[in-house]
Amino acid sequence: MINHMLSRRDFVKHTAMAAGAAGVLAAGSRTAAAQEYPKLPIAVIIGMLPQELSDKEKFELAKRCGLDGLEGYPMEDHDAARVQAEQAREAGIVIHSLMYGGWSALFSDPNEAVVAEGLKAFENALYCAKAMDVDNVLLVPARVSAQVRYVEAYERSQKNIRKMLPLAEELGVVIAVENVWNDFLLSPLEFARYVDEFESPYLKAYFDVGNIVKYGYPQDWIRTLGPRINRIHLKDFSRRENDWKPLREGEVDWPEVRKALAEIGFTGFCTAEVAGGGEEHMTDLAERMTLIVTGQ
Repeated sequence: MINHMLSRRDFVKHTAMAAGAAGVLAAGSRTAAAQEYPKLPIAVIIGMLPQELSDKEKFELAKRCGLDGLEGYPMEDHDAARVQAEQAREAGIVIHSLMYGGWSALFSDPNEAVVAEGLKAFENALYCAKAMDVDNVLLVPARVSAQVRYVEAYERSQKNIRKMLPLAEELGVVIAVENVWNDFLLSPLEFARYVDEFESPYLKAYFDVGNIVKYGYPQDWIRTLGPRINRIHLKDFSRRENDWKPLREGEVDWPEVRKALAEIGFTGFCTAEVAGGGEEHMTDLAERMTLIVTGQ
């Protein structure tokens, strides 16, 4: 009669073998993911780096931490902007985008003087990008409020962006409109339509992964927006707690997000828009981003 009962020693042995095999499979799966999804370039916003450092020191720190680039801000002094961009390149990284934003003078504002102020500031942002050899400027296109109806925000912002498009095309700089908590462009279908109606390769989407968690699923938006996406912002969010979380600790399904980005052929920069810090913090952040962009 065969004894089917495992001894304690046999049990430990077989359990260890099974655990080892599982570890090999998991490692193989991670390796396969990294091979399937080549690493996308990763960046942070310049303002996230230690403020006490010079630009040169900031860029050298960013390079040491494993970052490929930075998102900067428009500058009035374009000569100083050129110097900043050159210092970044000398450190081995690149300023890939400028964060204009536009909250203080929205293109959807009912006050024409406010809009004029916004148009002038955005024109400077486009010229600054050209001076720095940067091909992308982030724009918050509009905001819906008690004073601005949805249809007004839609039509007014498009009308004013069209005033800027000829200059963007001339300079070779993409205007990338971002989805933010502005009660505007609240579905991926509408966001896609909004971009398409410009009929210009110089009007694209700047997609923020974390901003959309309240309204839907980032991977769904990515697949709908497709090649309209020119840049990605990385943030993580918890619906249950209604709060921001460190990257890979919230409710974003990052492997599915990376899969969606691969499906649409996205190869551009992914920039973290989170709390800043020193070298240890930035190194950890770069490692988290690297896991995200390689599908792990």
